[in-house]
Amino acid sequence: MDFGLTQEQEMIVETTRAFVENELYPHEAQVERSGHLDMDLVREIQGKAIAAGLYAANIPEEFGGAGLDTPTWLLYEKELGRANYALHWTCVARPSNILCAGTPDQRARYLDPCVAGEKWDCLAMTEPGAGSDLRGMKATAKQDGSDWILNGTKHFISHADIADFTIAFMATGEEDTPRGRKKLITAFFVDKETPGYAVRDGYRNVSHRGYTNAVLEFDNCRIPAENVLGEVHKGFEVANTWLGATRLQVGATCLGRADRAFRHSVEWAATREQFGQPIGKFQGVSFKLADMAMEMKAAELMIMEAGWKFDQGTVSDADMAMAKLKATEMLAMVADEAIQIHGGMGLMDELPLERIWRDARIERIWEGTSEIQRHIISRALLRPFGA
Repeated sequence: MDFGLTQEQEMIVETTRAFVENELYPHEAQVERSGHLDMDLVREIQGKAIAAGLYAANIPEEFGGAGLDTPTWLLYEKELGRANYALHWTCVARPSNILCAGTPDQRARYLDPCVAGEKWDCLAMTEPGAGSDLRGMKATAKQDGSDWILNGTKHFISHADIADFTIAFMATGEEDTPRGRKKLITAFFVDKETPGYAVRDGYRNVSHRGYTNAVLEFDNCRIPAENVLGEVHKGFEVANTWLGATRLQVGATCLGRADRAFRHSVEWAATREQFGQPIGKFQGVSFKLADMAMEMKAAELMIMEAGWKFDQGTVSDADMAMAKLKATEMLAMVADEAIQIHGGMGLMDELPLERIWRDARIERIWEGTSEIQRHIISRALLRPFGA
């Protein structure tokens, strides 16, 4: 097994890191303090990202993207993860892979403009009463002739305020299963200006300032049948097939943030003096650095192995759950220890550590909570024994 990077991978890592440091870092403080992204700035950086070949890198080459294999894509995501999330997501956007599941006409209307940087998409699944239990969603879509009528509310919908359209997952029926009746889910394209569709302000979030969330309201929102993404009642199948390794993406961005915090910590431990010597000479500090390095290495190996298995077609849900769980919990530990090493200075916004510490908290919640990941892992262990 070869753990080395290819020349192409090294080039992508170096190019992405340089872009992040030169184009994103200078704007972090303003975004963190205002909680707002200036769209003129977004367009300026977006143009540079497109020119650098960093935009829509997750999309297959046949659909106009960079066509990166999964391990290379994760290396790219790790470098982007070093910066404020709102900046790197919005300015160096990665359209949702699920757009590739559309018909040729749908891809022309929705995917192509996103790849070109002309539009943004968002996904709407979560509801006030349906988070981890998505099949508990109450928002519905009912057929009316050749149209569908959508009703209900979604919340925690990331960047819906700037999205030109949403992919909304709605309950469209029920089916009998060995575990009782379950809802059938269908995905729909809903354009921003569609009557009956409204985007409301969401909640103020301690994590990822500038990366907004919104509440979506559907009130007898009528859309044509041609806006169904995939097959009717097959929304989860479309999502599972095309959303891809999103949990690994979360893990990869955690690796980048952890590495940034770690580098600050090593430098601080080597140069900050107390009691006549660098604090790194004290085991209370040096052992923290050793544990941080070990946990980071373990998380990175799990993420990259799962990414490699993803491309081989051998990855399991448990593989991705383990990788996401390890990386997100590792980041929480590294961020906390980085602040402890820096002392009071670690909590000052002159350094990125307090932001990384705040941002780390959400990673154990979205894309499946840590409890859900443990459920997936334990289920895979017990099912062969009939438990």
